[in-house]
Amino acid sequence: MEKAIQLKVRKDLDARQQHTILKLKGSLISKGYTEIIHILDKDEQYHINYFETEADRGTEVRDYIRAFISDENLIDAAEMLS
Repeated sequence: MEKAIQLKVRKDLDARQQHTILKLKGSLISKGYTEIIHILDKDEQYHINYFETEADRGTEVRDYIRAFISDENLIDAAEMLS
């Protein structure tokens, strides 16, 4: 069974934040956590980025994303929803 992971990402990111969010998405794919990341328009301020990963890697993926957001100072730009 696969586990869905969701990120809420602000639309009004500066160039550095945009580049770093792309870096996060690329690393999620290159590390084999997922093959594709989907993007939905949530509202005027946010996108929802979501993907599925193997259920037994769910905690590992969440820990990686939390650490990445913290290390790259993206706390105001992105938030993990699930």
